[in-house]
Amino acid sequence: MYAVIMTGGKQYRVQKGEILLIEKINNVKIGEEVVFTEVLLFVDGKNIVIGKPVIDGVVVKGEILAQKREAKVLVFKKKAKKGYKKFQGHRQYKTELKIIELTYKDKARI
Repeated sequence: MYAVIMTGGKQYRVQKGEILLIEKINNVKIGEEVVFTEVLLFVDGKNIVIGKPVIDGVVVKGEILAQKREAKVLVFKKKAKKGYKKFQGHRQYKTELKIIELTYKDKARI
């Protein structure tokens, strides 16, 4: 059983027990439970439910494991013969979570 959820402008294929690194979720603490209701696809065995665009009644629950930052990405810009150089770095904030539960309330539609 798996589902495709949308969070942070990206889509993720999730299963129970899986650990994900997603875009940062604000105002949550480590150990809190997060509920995702924007589910685009739900597959239970050979039964598939596709949302238009989302599926009503499907809930994906996850537990926050950590709030951290990715490795630094270095950016270097230079213009030849002009003496222009710019060097900077960027570290994106991420949230690590574990998928606890996938539930679909309307089993009759499967």
